[in-house]
Amino acid sequence: MTRNPREIFNEFVQGLGAVQATNASQVEAFMKLNAAAYKTDVVDLKTKELISVAIGAYNRCEYCIVFHVYKALEAGATREEIMEAAMVAVAFGAGPSMAYSVTLLKQSIDEFEKDFLAKA
Repeated sequence: MTRNPREIFNEFVQGLGAVQATNASQVEAFMKLNAAAYKTDVVDLKTKELISVAIGAYNRCEYCIVFHVYKALEAGATREEIMEAAMVAVAFGAGPSMAYSVTLLKQSIDEFEKDFLAKA
């Protein structure tokens, strides 16, 4: 079953906000890292978003892919530029871990935590 990219995007943003409520310092550190990485000192924002699309595709991170395709389009990238960037394979680290932590991991805790609260 294919998921709607807008739903995935919203799920990530909402999950990030929810996790920030309990883990503010970690989320804020991640956001500061992102702000520093996406600062446009030499490389423009569109190029950085295209790099991010490629990294997300390389790592098969659905949240990264959806978010950075959106941001690349917002930064003025074309369909052709995005598809070409998707063919680039580069290493990627922290983003997928954060994406899965603020969505799937958080959802798993939400789902299974109640099984153990009644026993406590």
